[in-house]
Amino acid sequence: MHLPLLRAGQPYASLDRLAVAHIATGQPLAQVSQANRGLIARDLAAQERNRQALQAFTVAELVAICQRAADLFLRAELPLGDDGQTPDDYVAQVSATTGLPQSLARANMDKIHRAGVEMPAVLNGLTRGLDLTWLRPVAVARALGTGVLSGLTRGLDLTILDDGPSPLHFVPHAQALGCILPSNSPGVHALWLPAIPLKTPLVLKPGREEPWTPYRIAQALIAAGCPPHALSYYPTDHGGSTEILLRCERSLLFGGGATVAPWRGDPRVQLHGPGRSKIIIGADKIDHWEHYLDLMVASIAANGGRSCLNASGIWVPAHGREIATALGERLSQIQARPLDDPQAQIAAFPNPAGAHQLSAQIAAQLGDAAQDTARGQGERIAEGGGCTFLNPTLIHAPDWQHPLANTEYIFPFAAVVEVPQEEVVARIGPTLVATALTEDEHLTRQLLAAPHIERLNLGPIPTHQIAYDQPHEGNLFDFLYQQRALQRRSG
Repeated sequence: MHLPLLRAGQPYASLDRLAVAHIATGQPLAQVSQANRGLIARDLAAQERNRQALQAFTVAELVAICQRAADLFLRAELPLGDDGQTPDDYVAQVSATTGLPQSLARANMDKIHRAGVEMPAVLNGLTRGLDLTWLRPVAVARALGTGVLSGLTRGLDLTILDDGPSPLHFVPHAQALGCILPSNSPGVHALWLPAIPLKTPLVLKPGREEPWTPYRIAQALIAAGCPPHALSYYPTDHGGSTEILLRCERSLLFGGGATVAPWRGDPRVQLHGPGRSKIIIGADKIDHWEHYLDLMVASIAANGGRSCLNASGIWVPAHGREIATALGERLSQIQARPLDDPQAQIAAFPNPAGAHQLSAQIAAQLGDAAQDTARGQGERIAEGGGCTFLNPTLIHAPDWQHPLANTEYIFPFAAVVEVPQEEVVARIGPTLVATALTEDEHLTRQLLAAPHIERLNLGPIPTHQIAYDQPHEGNLFDFLYQQRALQRRSG
């Protein structure tokens, strides 16, 4: 089959194509058209036209489109180039090219569906309760002048009158949102969905091994009534990705540390790199660590350990070796299974050589001071069904300075790190999610004040558990819109 580009929603077959293959058999599953840098540059010169296509809709209409699209994404047969794709086809294709077990691919499909259905709650969390009726259809917006206007804030009635703007005035930062997307887990694609009801077109660059999910979401949105001009899909190389990042005033960039590093500090680019999420157990709870063993296992191993939300560190003031031994024993029970096995919990590596290199890198960094408690006499590498897996790995690190103490990998991997409680907040480093198991008021205040913690869970909440009324990672509304003061006087 062939997956075309989508140039402002219109399919386009490129002469330059890249095959995506089944990781076990090597057989090509699809030819994916590739966009060169010049084509992307030409298309993105017309972003304003694409943005206007969304301005003719109210936010309520676009939210309803997202909700209909979520149901279509989950249940309908949708176009896949000149072919069709059923939900079962989608699950099998995602699994075959990324190595994600089919059971986890289907679970991620459910996550995307829930994000679309819960779009009102998602927008409420992003905007902190703003009534988005202020994003008026284009005719009203033109009559009121440049920018977009705010309606209701919490408890304060600022209803817009047709004859003038409200005291709250919002200006868009960008004509489109660029998205340089990963191949590790389909669930992350829920992060860019709110751009549509926020009236911002999407420029999607899929991951090399995972062209399926962004294409299927785009087709579901179009089938649900979204204007096709708002959706562009450009499989491309590094140069094409750079063109998107340079030409879109706002972009989301997903990738490892080396991928995101050149863009760190660029206000146009919101980085979604390693999460280094953690569970922190306070001194007041540490003697009862067994009560939290299920929580720790789930936080480490959920979704095959492929998410930035997975815990890669368990930071404790004591009992580190005991916790590591118990966790290692539990994680060692998770074994590689065929990708179509309903009980499969870990993913295969699309590149077997990469799995072997990663295993060797971990072994080289262990040294004499640390211990892999999940392996015992077993092997980290597992082979089966033509696929290569990395079995779960649990490290006991003697202190926070060990090279594996604050490391994240794309499989179930974590380190138990002992550090004095008075030092833990300063030592954990940038952390996407921190689950704090403590009732100590001083530690809680330190955690609440820590700017390097993106999301804080107080109490036994798994690191991978999200709430739709809370921003997942960054705030897309603040990223896309800027509030500014506005005064007007007649005469």
